[in-house]
Amino acid sequence: MVNPVGIHPYGVNIGIIGFGTVGTGTVKILLENRGILKERLGFEINLRRIADLDIERDRGINIPEGVLTTDVNALLNDPHIDIIVELIGGIRPAKDFILKAISNGKHVVTANKALLATAGDEIFTAALQAGVEIGFEASVAGGIPIIKVIREGLVANRIKAVYGIINGTSNYILTKMTEENVEFPEALKEAQDLGYAEADPALDIEGIDSAHKLAILASLSYGISISYEDVYTEGISKISPQDIGFASELGYKVKLLAIAKDSDSEIELRVHPTMLPKEYLISKVDGSFNAVYIEGDATGSTLYYGRGAGDMPAGSAVVSDIVDIARNVRKNAIGRVPVITRTFRDVRIKRMDDVISMYYFRFSALDRPGVLSKISGILGNYNISIASVIQKGRRVGEAVPVVVLTHEAKERDVRQAVNEIDQLPVVMDKTVFIRVEGEEDISR
Repeated sequence: MVNPVGIHPYGVNIGIIGFGTVGTGTVKILLENRGILKERLGFEINLRRIADLDIERDRGINIPEGVLTTDVNALLNDPHIDIIVELIGGIRPAKDFILKAISNGKHVVTANKALLATAGDEIFTAALQAGVEIGFEASVAGGIPIIKVIREGLVANRIKAVYGIINGTSNYILTKMTEENVEFPEALKEAQDLGYAEADPALDIEGIDSAHKLAILASLSYGISISYEDVYTEGISKISPQDIGFASELGYKVKLLAIAKDSDSEIELRVHPTMLPKEYLISKVDGSFNAVYIEGDATGSTLYYGRGAGDMPAGSAVVSDIVDIARNVRKNAIGRVPVITRTFRDVRIKRMDDVISMYYFRFSALDRPGVLSKISGILGNYNISIASVIQKGRRVGEAVPVVVLTHEAKERDVRQAVNEIDQLPVVMDKTVFIRVEGEEDISR
């Protein structure tokens, strides 16, 4: 039987900072599965302390007496705690707690993608210098072990591309809009009512959360410094059922996609709504689920699918890090898998203007003879070749949607062409454009 507040000379002691959703899932797994964990490890994982501002609220877990405290320093300064688990989120004071834990010689597990995306290099360098481990599996895609996949499972590969649906809130909203033809505000409200979206959903719907996660994945995949500031980020709030409908007619679905590519000796880093062919496996990932597609030079195409959020999936990822570090502690193998590459690659991040993609355009144009030829003429002037056109709802003299799907074009040319087209007197509203990833990018 585990004595939760005791010291196990043959076990590993942990302290958890933050007893919210992920903290609750982590504690539940540690307590309910402690027998299984001991069988698989051969030693105890001892939950010594949990620190939180609120230690009175009932989490539905029977916490042993003496474990809960409001004093974070009781964990950070406890010489018997081997691993600190940071689950409060945000930048400060989480960063201060982690750096103090490292300076005190403690290993750290965190689910804090925002912190790692903005201060990860500093934290990882501090850990390297102190000779301690950092686990961060729960920072990306929750219950999908994608960090371990990249660091260990695909270590023999040069990663050619990473495509991720890594924000469950946005994926739920787009799925709702696709399946029920509802407007964005209605789909967002339902996501909030179900607890998928926060009262202030900006981090999710504007692509910021996905950009944080992509920065981490790209650093691991390409051996580059964490480059959140270099991620081009665009959200889903301007996507309409009309565009989703046209996309479907053309054989595509709209997803908020995080993309990292090794492209002409540069790395593309971008998050934006993307049209994907319906038959691709990643297009079939709906609701609040996540998926990450990785193309390696040796493995070819691989796809990883599962729940990206929630107390138990995220808690599972946290516990997997605890177990990995505990094994290394017991075997005196700290640093067996480096937290980060010791030497960053000197590689440029590709400017968004230089990115090449296929594009979907929806023009709001007057129904007059010669309008399409004017639009196609401008596109041609900017080296943008048309693949297909949809024009519906003849209303002579009124504005109608004209939908164009292009072959590959450069982003800079697209923006210049759209700006010129929007100045035409026959174009009545700003042009909508969505980037398209096709067969040459994602294998079926």
